[in-house]
Amino acid sequence: MPESGLNVEVIVIHFLPDCLGRYLLNLPEAFMLPKLFEKAKSGMVIKGEARTELAKLMRQAAEATNLDRIIILLSILKVLAENEDFEPITLSHSDFHQSNESDTIRLNKVCSYTLANYKQEISLEKIAAIGNLSVTSFCRYFKLMTKKTYFDFLTEIRISHACRFLIEDKLPTEVLCFECGYNNISNFYRHFKRVTGMTPLEYKRRYIKGQKQAISA
Repeated sequence: MPESGLNVEVIVIHFLPDCLGRYLLNLPEAFMLPKLFEKAKSGMVIKGEARTELAKLMRQAAEATNLDRIIILLSILKVLAENEDFEPITLSHSDFHQSNESDTIRLNKVCSYTLANYKQEISLEKIAAIGNLSVTSFCRYFKLMTKKTYFDFLTEIRISHACRFLIEDKLPTEVLCFECGYNNISNFYRHFKRVTGMTPLEYKRRYIKGQKQAISA
């Protein structure tokens, strides 16, 4: 945010409530998770020590691979479920669409398809067909369910993967943009700047600087 002089870092973790299977949510040991997801319907601004701990876990998640990512996700859910020091973003659930089971199943299908195919071109016609809706109905449905357009959601998915690739530093920017679903680098730069507020090079430099400061601290 150049106009304010503030440095902003964005880490986005997308997951569905039943991404680890519905069986997990039915375990007696996981009784706090359904309560967490209910609270999260109004949005949550985390405060106190949990905020610091979650920031650390999310940075670890950005670098983790394989099973370590799942372990860190469970750790994040544990912190969120046990934390009571937060404020809701909205005052009531009435601001949100109260979805039924068929809505949730449809959204799961759409999100799962997107996460598996974000590298490919996804047209509104294609994703609407996945949800078994017309394009017009799908656009209305997705905005109602998520408070964002489908292409905003797809862009967030692609840019979150781009951030991970930049941190891993295994691919040049000219290559990783194609790995994230963009067919030209100028389009990638435009979307990256819109989501993160900085260029890919600035993002990488800021991450490296933060790592050095953390080591020296």
